[in-house]
Amino acid sequence: MKPPNVAEPGSAARDAGKDRDAERRPPGPVSPAWLQRVALYYLERYSASTEMLRRTLARRVDKRARLRGEDPSAFADMIAATVARAVSAGLVDDARFADARLATLRRRGTSSRGAAAKLAAKGVPRDVVEATMRAEREAIPEAEAADIELQAARAYAKRRRLGTHRRSDTRALHRDRDLGALARAGFSYDLARRVVDADPDEME
Repeated sequence: MKPPNVAEPGSAARDAGKDRDAERRPPGPVSPAWLQRVALYYLERYSASTEMLRRTLARRVDKRARLRGEDPSAFADMIAATVARAVSAGLVDDARFADARLATLRRRGTSSRGAAAKLAAKGVPRDVVEATMRAEREAIPEAEAADIELQAARAYAKRRRLGTHRRSDTRALHRDRDLGALARAGFSYDLARRVVDADPDEME
């Protein structure tokens, strides 16, 4: 009689073989139901543009199709249909995404040019980007429109510790570097100079 809890000879090797077979077993097929689950899982966790959702689904399909030895391009229509359903259900909305993203970028000190580029990189259509930027300007009095860019430049300088946010004895030494940093971030030279050369009291 075998002692209890003692594995039979060779059982460990058989179990290991089964594990390897399971690892090699291809995943389930790409299907509308699977794509719908992937889309919902993603959208529950992230705010996304229509194009961001499409790219995410395309990556997941590409990975699964290749593991199954299938052509990922064969599922393009299925991806498009899944994205269309998400749009129809209001789960993705480019205008809503752009508006929220722009507000976040402005708080981080992103220039108008930089914000437009970042929104485009997220797949937001150009006309939606332009409409979002226009709505931002129209939401405040015309006399204060320039303050949008100024406040963004100040926020950027604060986050990067430029200009008045450096120690007073090092400001002059780093002035040109700080101006360049603001210019690369998309701010005009005049605005960069105004922020870098500001009196510290003006930045409060």
